[in-house]
Amino acid sequence: MRPRLHILHAWLLAAACLLPGLAQSQTPPQGTGTASSAAPAGANAQPPTAAAPATGELALGSGSPGMVQPVTNPYAPPKAVVFGSQMFTGRFAALNFTGFNPDYQLSVGDRVLVRMWGAITYDAAQNIDAQGNVFIPNVGPIQVLGVRNQDLNRQVEEQVRRTFKSNVGVYATLDSAQPVKVYVTGFVRAPGLYGGLSSDSVLAFLDKAGGIDPDRGSYLKVQILRQGKPRAELNLYDFLLLGKLERLQFQDGDTVVVQARRHAVTVTGEAQNAYVFEIEADAVPASTVTALALPKANATHLSVVRNTGVELKSEYHRLGELGAVRIQSGDVVTFTADKYTTTLLVRVEGAQMGERSLVLPAGATLGDLLSRLTPSPNANMAALQLFRRSVQARQRQTLEITLRNLETAALTARSATSEEAALRKVEADMMLSFVTRARSVQPLGQVVLSDPQEARKLILEDGDTINIPEKTNLVLVSGEVLFPNAIVFSERNGLDEYITQAGGYTQSADTSKRLVLRANGSVAAVGELPRPGDEIMILPKIDSKNLEVTRGITSIIYQIAVAAKVALSL
Repeated sequence: MRPRLHILHAWLLAAACLLPGLAQSQTPPQGTGTASSAAPAGANAQPPTAAAPATGELALGSGSPGMVQPVTNPYAPPKAVVFGSQMFTGRFAALNFTGFNPDYQLSVGDRVLVRMWGAITYDAAQNIDAQGNVFIPNVGPIQVLGVRNQDLNRQVEEQVRRTFKSNVGVYATLDSAQPVKVYVTGFVRAPGLYGGLSSDSVLAFLDKAGGIDPDRGSYLKVQILRQGKPRAELNLYDFLLLGKLERLQFQDGDTVVVQARRHAVTVTGEAQNAYVFEIEADAVPASTVTALALPKANATHLSVVRNTGVELKSEYHRLGELGAVRIQSGDVVTFTADKYTTTLLVRVEGAQMGERSLVLPAGATLGDLLSRLTPSPNANMAALQLFRRSVQARQRQTLEITLRNLETAALTARSATSEEAALRKVEADMMLSFVTRARSVQPLGQVVLSDPQEARKLILEDGDTINIPEKTNLVLVSGEVLFPNAIVFSERNGLDEYITQAGGYTQSADTSKRLVLRANGSVAAVGELPRPGDEIMILPKIDSKNLEVTRGITSIIYQIAVAAKVALSL
């Protein structure tokens, strides 16, 4: 039993080193209970620091030995982002606000500093009582409830002047920077009691609690309670979209409550704000959603997928005809640019003496383009090159599928002994490094134009690039040779002569894998000699005991060599 345990342990170590996203921290539990039950009492409650995993996959944890934790699947589709969730990153919590708020209206419990000098001297800080007054000796109660901050000094001075006509100076101000402790609860990441200044914004206290829970919390209904009674209700969309935020004066024991989100729609497609938006009612006019999403200039239509009920229904509307359209909670709204192509823009590079960008009607062929070119005297029209974005994307997709298969083969290789497991781990590390480098290679998207007559019938696509090479008498030798170089073409030279002139093979060269890449993108058949402008590429040798891994790496190297003209070694 013990040798088998060693083998299993070595295999798990290899897998832990290779699987992406392994050993991530678990998300602390989220709750909607009260501050006393969902967070430790006191001002030292801390927001969570780890994001929740996107899938239920399991992996070894980095905390306790043998701990199994969820990891993120790198191939899972991205989750829709809730509008506003990106603002709670710790920036509000990091700074205190002690500025003067002239429009703040004083309320019960606010702390007022009063100073008098001259005939009498008085210096004290008083809280506004339940009747809305502050009491000054020899003057009596002074009503300040509801008075704006900028009018407070004048209000107090007028009342003092009724008793002391002269020889008394008065100064009254709101104590806006007193330390307070505020409860933050409801649908936030970490409900609790948090310390700050009375002048801090509600965003600072929400940020200290980890922010609003993006999956459940409401950005439209954030309540501030004082002694259990509503003090204010904020709509954070006013801040996000308009920059408006009511500035409050917090007191000890105030409570910030984030209500539950009730209605939401998801926006995707051609929109500047492709987010999950909260809406105030179960159904709103489509204009409300477009005002939030801000469709891009190229958007023409709006599609709606109804996700409520047992039926799935779809609607499709022009953006200019949304007057009677209503969007319901749970809908997925997609803005699209449904336009048909009438002209093509083709870029011409290389040995072209005329215009470099040509506009052609849709359906134009390569022959139509060639009739409008003005090649230079040194142009090599027989080696014409065509690069296409759709081909590049397809090459990239094919390469990615092959790389994933290689990862699977490297991670699932079995070992009979602990020594073999250790070797497998080293080999798997090399495979992962190779995969990472292979993913960074960008295919060229070249279309092979091997038959000049048939190539003229090729229908062009918008965004195609035509390159006209100049005539050359050089042959490029690259890959696994000692001195990759450009060598002057000679009709007497074969592959061996060119490779000899490049210093010969390296130790890692596979002498049976020698490619001759033509300038038009084709690969010469075995036995054909190089031509002027061709590239000789020597591929590397693959040493692996795993036949499937060897086959996968060889396939990837060939793909990259042909699609990107790069000899990638292990």
